[in-house]
Amino acid sequence: MITKQELDLLVEKYETEEFIKDDPIRFIHGWKTKQDAELAGFIASLFAYGNRKMFIKKLDELFERADNDITGYVNNGDFGNLKGFEYRFAKDYDIIPIFEILHTLYAESKGLEELFAYAFEQENFLKTVVDYFYSRAPKTAGQGFYHMIPNPANGGAMKRMNMFLRWMVRKPPVDLGIWTFMQPKDLLIPLDVHVARVSRNMGLLTRKSNDFKAVIELTERLRGFCPEDPVKYDFAMFAFGVELNMEKRSGKNE
Repeated sequence: MITKQELDLLVEKYETEEFIKDDPIRFIHGWKTKQDAELAGFIASLFAYGNRKMFIKKLDELFERADNDITGYVNNGDFGNLKGFEYRFAKDYDIIPIFEILHTLYAESKGLEELFAYAFEQENFLKTVVDYFYSRAPKTAGQGFYHMIPNPANGGAMKRMNMFLRWMVRKPPVDLGIWTFMQPKDLLIPLDVHVARVSRNMGLLTRKSNDFKAVIELTERLRGFCPEDPVKYDFAMFAFGVELNMEKRSGKNE
């Protein structure tokens, strides 16, 4: 099994500002306000599946439609220019309701931070957040809506929501650290295929399925290395996995 020292060296290599430019986390940087950053981060996390270049291109288009003023766009409540906007499973009738629910959330409360902070105090953290959206979803919402905001009761890894929480809670240079109701020690690893494959190769994960039980197993193993911030190793495993994959593809092309 890989050692803490070896993992820490990988973190030192990959958790740098250079990581930002090719990652969806770039959508949370450069905004003027905390509300801008959390809204942009939440929206970006929902679309962060499939081909990376494709969803980053799609997010660029989405923020352009919002005139690069995501708070103003959500607060205004007019999402007519999202008609015809889609990405893979998600059609406009899946995407527009999410914005409408966000509009209601910010009109009636302090927004995402207040929702997540309340949910954190409940028995089922992520389910409480998801239930807020599900209870307000229109009947016209289809598969795309429920794919973008998956149900934790199904046992999935909840990768994108855990990733969003990492962005909001962990400190810079890559993450923002703008939410303080929970600490880095409370975060769970955002498990995707790269992280899962690399963690198994490193001897950190034994479970074969990339599900929520695997998330718990891997996070607990990483807590053994760094109890106060286990998810810091996400950078190391993800970037290392991508790098290995690129090397393999390059070898095939040769």
